[in-house]
This record gives sequence, C-alpha cells and structure tokens, in this order.
Amino acid sequence: MELKIDVHTAAARLANIVHHTPVLRSRTLDDLVGAEVSLKCENFQRTGAFKFRGAYHAASRLPAEQLAKGLVTYSSGNHGQAVALAARELGVSAVVLMPHDAPRSKVSATLAYGAEVITYNRYSDDRQTLGADLAADRGMTVIPPYDHPDIIAGQGTAALELLNEVGPLGMLVVPVGGGGLMAGCALVATHQFPSVRMIGVEPAAGDDTRRSLYAGRRVAVDVPHTIADGQTAPQPGELTFEINRRLVESVVLVTDEQIREAMRFAFERMKIVIEPSGASALAALMSGAVERLPARVGVIVSGGNIDRERFTAITMPQAT
Repeated sequence: MELKIDVHTAAARLANIVHHTPVLRSRTLDDLVGAEVSLKCENFQRTGAFKFRGAYHAASRLPAEQLAKGLVTYSSGNHGQAVALAARELGVSAVVLMPHDAPRSKVSATLAYGAEVITYNRYSDDRQTLGADLAADRGMTVIPPYDHPDIIAGQGTAALELLNEVGPLGMLVVPVGGGGLMAGCALVATHQFPSVRMIGVEPAAGDDTRRSLYAGRRVAVDVPHTIADGQTAPQPGELTFEINRRLVESVVLVTDEQIREAMRFAFERMKIVIEPSGASALAALMSGAVERLPARVGVIVSGGNIDRERFTAITMPQAT
C-alpha cells in the first residue's frame, strides 16, 4: 500500500490548486535555539492549514460517478474545512462531523464553504463509526483525516515544497495528530535526504504516537484535553503508524504553556498568527524538547485557524 504513496505525483495534481506557502526565517529564533530554522507556514494555505493538500488530492482521485454522490468526513476542524472546500471546488456536496466543542471559527468556516455540519461528542462517540454509518446511509464516500494513501501523499507536498526551496536539512520537526502529515513529510524528506532526522511533536496530554513508537504497536489513549485541538486523535492510524515507526526518530512532547509561548513568539516577533496545533513543532524547538539540533532545521507550521477571541484568551499570561 505504501508503494502507491507518490508525493511527487500528488504535487503535480495539486500544482494549480494549493498555495505554495512561504518559508519564513527569524534571526531571533535562530539565536534562541542555536540553529538555522526554516518555518514552512501552512497557516497561509487555503482553508488556513495543510489539510487542504490531502483532502483535495484524495477527493479529486475518486471516480467521477463515486465523487458525484458527495463526501463525508469527521474532523476537529481543519480537515473538515478542507473537505468542504474540496467538495465545493469539485462541485459536489459534503457532510462534516465535528465535535460539539470544536472552535466556533472552524465550524463557521466549514459551513461557509458549503458543507453540512453534524456535531458529536469527541469524548464519548466513535467518530469513525458515525462517519461510516452516515456515508452508508447517504451513499457518500468517506475522506478520512489521515489514514489513507492519497491523504498522506497530499500532505507530503508541504515538505516537498520546503526542501525544494531551502535544500538539505539536518532535521524536520512536524506536529503529529493522526500521523498523516508526518508520514507524508517523512516519505519525501528521507527519500530526498536519507540522513535527515524526522522528529514528531505531540501535546503532553495526548502522546499516543510516542507511546506507540515505544511499544512497537499502536496504543490508544483517552481523548486528550489540550488547547491543541487539532492533535487530539486518541490513536495513530494503521498506515501512518507503519510509515512513521520506520522513518521517525522520535516524538517529543510539549505542554500547553509551551505552545502558548510559541504562539506569542510567532505573533510578536514574526507577525504571524498560528493556532495551537500549528505552533507545537515551534514550541518543541523553543522549549528545548528537541535535543542535538543540527545546523539547519525545518519546521512545519501546520495551521492558523483561530479567531481573535480564542487567540487572545490562549496567549494572555496565565494567572498563578
């Protein structure tokens, strides 16, 4: 199955669809961490996150007759928005299952792209079962958030763009939720530069991939309570884990407060807005969670979907 994951072919299909997002640098950041850091800013991607890459790629590869019946997905927000926009671009309908406590801005954006939104309880409902049942009832096709070859290939185009722009890196640091972004990035990065070190980052409250790598098998945890709502998958995907267990050196953890600090830094020093999940890889560098940094490091800033009120509430100094 992995042999079908072709990031270069995905890049060709997405060439006139996705944004080629900017790579930003900060001398202050370089001095802080002691390395040359390149931030691949997927917060400037269509729908505000990397997810549109995989969602559009997967949907556009469906047979026309199947695609015409519409798309179903389940998402904490970013993948839902991505599928909603992909469906609109392809002229079909979409239904998105979203947690009842998903950020309001993400729900509003998903609706604005034309999708129907149905809510569920992320702490008690099985979203995969809900999605499969809904798709069967309506004759639609599920576009999963991460565990699919076409999703993984699409997400990997973010790393492909980064590497083509900045050249060889000693390390690539990537946020990990279900593992699709990391799997795609790891496939293309280690192919182009076999010595690159792939480092994943998870919120400390939800370290399912880290535990799984240590155990050598997929491990499930309780759905975590964290500000990083895009990284609350309780278990890595089957396909993503098989790729990441081979190609990822380690997964490090960051606290919510470390994520807040990274969001503040990005806003104040680099003038960019990053959502909590999008800031976790930057937080890992800034906090020292990633050790033995090489001279050149790449970081995937995975998204920036956060409204003014939530950004302010999260980044305000916490009372002690």
